[in-house]
Amino acid sequence: MRMGEGVEWGLHCCLALAWLQDEAPIPTGRLAELFELPPVYLKKRLQDLVRAGILTSVPGVKGGFRLAKAPERITLLEVVAAIEGRDEAFRCTEIRRQGAGAEEPPTAFAKPCGVVIAMRRAELAWRRELAAQTVADLMREAAPSAPGRFRRHYARLTT
Repeated sequence: MRMGEGVEWGLHCCLALAWLQDEAPIPTGRLAELFELPPVYLKKRLQDLVRAGILTSVPGVKGGFRLAKAPERITLLEVVAAIEGRDEAFRCTEIRRQGAGAEEPPTAFAKPCGVVIAMRRAELAWRRELAAQTVADLMREAAPSAPGRFRRHYARLTT
């Protein structure tokens, strides 16, 4: 499974917004500068997070983004789903019914095949793990210097 870079960007922006919550709302341009990202593409990812209820957007000159809820209530799965969508990673197309299986009666395929079962089991484990972790967990696991580094860098951007 491969996720787009938007997931990484979204998660890091959630972390930055959590660490800069007393400065919020944070404009897209400032978030883009913090990570040296293209602002136009980043804004699309941030809007995905707004639609999912993870961030709120404040319009206007002094507008920007802030977390819509506490970091403890934002799961990694929510962020991934907001950016990548909720579709399952594996899509069965029933190729076992083609080629050598084309002549078999439909009853031969009444039960799901082992491939589907294994892939669904893996997907559920992956989703459970992401649902069990929050932005607050990422904050706790970050380097102790990370919050201060973001605050210092952000202060330089606003002066």
